[in-house]
Amino acid sequence: MNMLKKLILMVALTLGAFGNNVLSDENFIHLSQQQIDNLGIKTGKLVLADHIPLFTAPAKVIVPSANEFVLSASQAGLVVKLNASIGDKVAKGQVLALVNSPDLLTLQGNYLTAVSALKLATATYNREKTLRKEGIVSGRSEQEAFNIYNAALIQANEKKQLLQIAGMASSEIQQLDSTGKLASQISVRSPIAGSIIERMVLAGTRVDILSPLYRVANLDELWLEINIPQEHINDIKIGDQVEVESSSATAEIKVLSQSVNPENQSIMAKAIINNNPASVRVGQKVTIQLIQATNAETYKLSDTAIAHNKGKTYVFIREKDGFKVSQVSLLGKQTDGSVITGNFSGDEDVAINNAAALKANWLGLGSGE
Repeated sequence: MNMLKKLILMVALTLGAFGNNVLSDENFIHLSQQQIDNLGIKTGKLVLADHIPLFTAPAKVIVPSANEFVLSASQAGLVVKLNASIGDKVAKGQVLALVNSPDLLTLQGNYLTAVSALKLATATYNREKTLRKEGIVSGRSEQEAFNIYNAALIQANEKKQLLQIAGMASSEIQQLDSTGKLASQISVRSPIAGSIIERMVLAGTRVDILSPLYRVANLDELWLEINIPQEHINDIKIGDQVEVESSSATAEIKVLSQSVNPENQSIMAKAIINNNPASVRVGQKVTIQLIQATNAETYKLSDTAIAHNKGKTYVFIREKDGFKVSQVSLLGKQTDGSVITGNFSGDEDVAINNAAALKANWLGLGSGE
């Protein structure tokens, strides 16, 4: 016995207990209050809806590219320590990894050599300037000393920048200047305040130059990457609102691609998620629903309050001796109900549940519906 037949039998047994007091007209169901209570039917006021759901589409939660960084090893070496795990929040400049690198030693040695050459060239140039003022040497000798000094300055700056690219902080370079002591470890620092969303290596791993170590992102702003089906391309525009199904998240369309994906004939849309509720996560695959604002008189009802018959949609309005069957137009469906419109005053009491039992009675017991 399928569920509909069980429901019809339940209604028959329930109504049979009241003899022949129940009558069904074409558009009216006669029920007493006791019968309504026995069937568990509840009534309530219509709730105005301020928007209409149009269509659904698959989407993915992403981080905007400006807020996401991949941290790499600036030099080849051995990863000796990892200080963060997936999900950890990190501060800007925080050391996330330490890499032992022989190449760093070479860079520091080259820098110290360049600094020594610069000091010598500086001293020579200053001496030549003094002698030139005293008329002891010619201007050409001073110019030659300046050219050597200038070349040494460029070389020292170049070696310093290579150390910065390798991951050495300004304070570490200053310490190298003052002590001459070489350090073998590269400190990999976070360029932003954010969260670790991927770790790509293990401690003890040998890595090549530019090997990725971590992916870190600022999660204060998340986006939806939406695949809009071909048949709805003309239904969406910048500024439209979408809702994430099974979530409280909403988003606003900000970007619409000007090209079509040749494989599935969809277009890519991007939407900024409002308020970033905890129900969405980076990389999560979701289903969105495009919603359209409306000034028309539309109402939201639970799906258990709506009946369908022969391609038409109906609700049941409470009147003195039972319920009037009223045809409505179904404008869209959402996870928490459907949006309808019809010939309403807005003050009606409608059945808000158990529409299946009312439909079974309205169509007559034993109906094929």
